Amino acid sequence: MIDRVLRAPQLYLMALLVLVFAIHAAYLNLHNIPLSDNLTWQAYIFNALAAVLILTFMLRLAQKSKDYLGFVFMGGSLLKFLVFFVFFYPVYKADDKIQALEFSSFFIPYLICLSFKSFVLLKSLNRP
Repeated sequence: MIDRVLRAPQLYLMALLVLVFAIHAAYLNLHNIPLSDNLTWQAYIFNALAAVLILTFMLRLAQKSKDYLGFVFMGGSLLKFLVFFVFFYPVYKADDKIQALEFSSFFIPYLICLSFKSFVLLKSLNRP
């Protein structure tokens, strides 16, 4: 199973995010909260695109030189946080507080992507 994930990790990441988004959307729907209220779908799309780009770049770099992978990984995380603070944070902080739904709308997909990228990177580095 792990070998299949490592052959096409971007597809597995997207499938995982679609599943998590469906669960998240169902929860919001159950509580009559529109998806657009907390930038939920925008956060999922941003995190998915950023993670796929960073993961693709890291895997290509891993084939050539593994020396800079940590820097690329950390740089990608820094870039994602910068986008969060420039685009998402002002919307969340507009009422002077960040609610749990706002926090979860961004950080659920962020943590899913971070965990998946970490898993794939570690497995690909440990391959002979």
